[in-house]
Amino acid sequence: MANTVINKAGKATKESIKKIVADKNVKFIRLQFTDILGTIKNVEIPVSQLDKALDNKMMFDGSSIEGFVRIEESDMYLRPDLDTFMIFPWTAEKGKVARLICDIARPDGSPFEGDPRSNLKRMLKEMEELGFTGFNLGPEPEFFLFKLDEKGNPTLELNDDGGYFDLAPTDLGENCRRDIVLELEEMGFEVEASHHEVAPGQHEIDFKYANAIEACDNIQTFKLVVKTIARKHGLHATFMPKPLFGVNGSGMHFNLSLFQGDKNAFWDEGADLQLSKTAKHFLAGVLKHVQGFTAVTNPTVNSYKRLVPGYEAPCYVAWSPKNRSPLVRIPESRGLSTRIELRSVDPSANPYLAMAVILAAGLDGVKNEIEPPAPVDRNIYVMNAQERAANGIDSLPGSLDAALATLAKDEVIINALGEHIYANFKEAKEVEFDMFRTSVHQWERDQYMKMY
Repeated sequence: MANTVINKAGKATKESIKKIVADKNVKFIRLQFTDILGTIKNVEIPVSQLDKALDNKMMFDGSSIEGFVRIEESDMYLRPDLDTFMIFPWTAEKGKVARLICDIARPDGSPFEGDPRSNLKRMLKEMEELGFTGFNLGPEPEFFLFKLDEKGNPTLELNDDGGYFDLAPTDLGENCRRDIVLELEEMGFEVEASHHEVAPGQHEIDFKYANAIEACDNIQTFKLVVKTIARKHGLHATFMPKPLFGVNGSGMHFNLSLFQGDKNAFWDEGADLQLSKTAKHFLAGVLKHVQGFTAVTNPTVNSYKRLVPGYEAPCYVAWSPKNRSPLVRIPESRGLSTRIELRSVDPSANPYLAMAVILAAGLDGVKNEIEPPAPVDRNIYVMNAQERAANGIDSLPGSLDAALATLAKDEVIINALGEHIYANFKEAKEVEFDMFRTSVHQWERDQYMKMY
């Protein structure tokens, strides 16, 4: 990214990082990583400890992190990825703060199997064994902006009445969104689009695609920037999939492509729709396993309030090169831009885990040369159950509980997570659903208190 001094090979080095730390008056370094639930964690160190960190000698207690290890095997090493060095633009001039994103290693130096970032690297190695050199992601994350109360807590009060592509005065979040874009650009992001989304208070900022690891790093950084800048505007940004009843929820569409060197493996100029066999097999694998990986790409109880008919979110398993109601869409661009757009993912997903399971699903289609079903070019939302059945259109799981049950039957997706991550993810999400199931909600009181 833009903050880093790099060498002639285009890579950051220990020396280049130490130089920029000195030149830019950096006083603290945040060593960041992501837990199984997708939450960003960090160990902040003074600059005096930078050499120790750069030499991979910084340890932390893994037993304190959700889904990592038991207390008797708690020592873990943080291994910084030097190319992720970045100074946060909003930190104080008297002492700036920078960050390095880390992989987690065991004391013997081996990758920790509970680290989502390392797990995605494991899946990328499987991809490379099949002859592909890159898996690219262009994400489209959406979020809501709510006002803060006098104590700094989020309310449900929106700060605008805007709709899709609206401008001020109806889009009062425009200034906040513009400042977010400026911060992102200063940090090296190439922002491609920024606009108000369909629902009041809802926004979308799209940034340029990157390879799988970098794109997932960017998503995590993006969330941090959005929340930080929103608070400076007296607002709370949330990536909760469905914070309000009766309006659209927030998605995070994934635009996906496989590469072989500088060639897009999804493009074949002479083929039907100019989609290669690889693209169609990958698409077929995604459609085959999407019900199995939905618990990962839509991992909260709230995710399933978004995946319902009527609010543009896909809830039916189908694909189309034309309309936007199916789960997978093929955007018009071809050549190097040929891609498939998976529309079910929401921004509560851990991006590293989401990319791992989607890649595994697609590669299963490629390895087994699975053929996709016929595209569905009608509006699926106006089809009845009999019409959907006649067209072979299944539904996504309707709840987190149902999604976990489907995941438990899909060995390809379980293997993509690995035994450690799967077991801990499953346990955490079962607890989450049971807490939801046994809680008494305001809707129940409104319905039943006077009736019974």
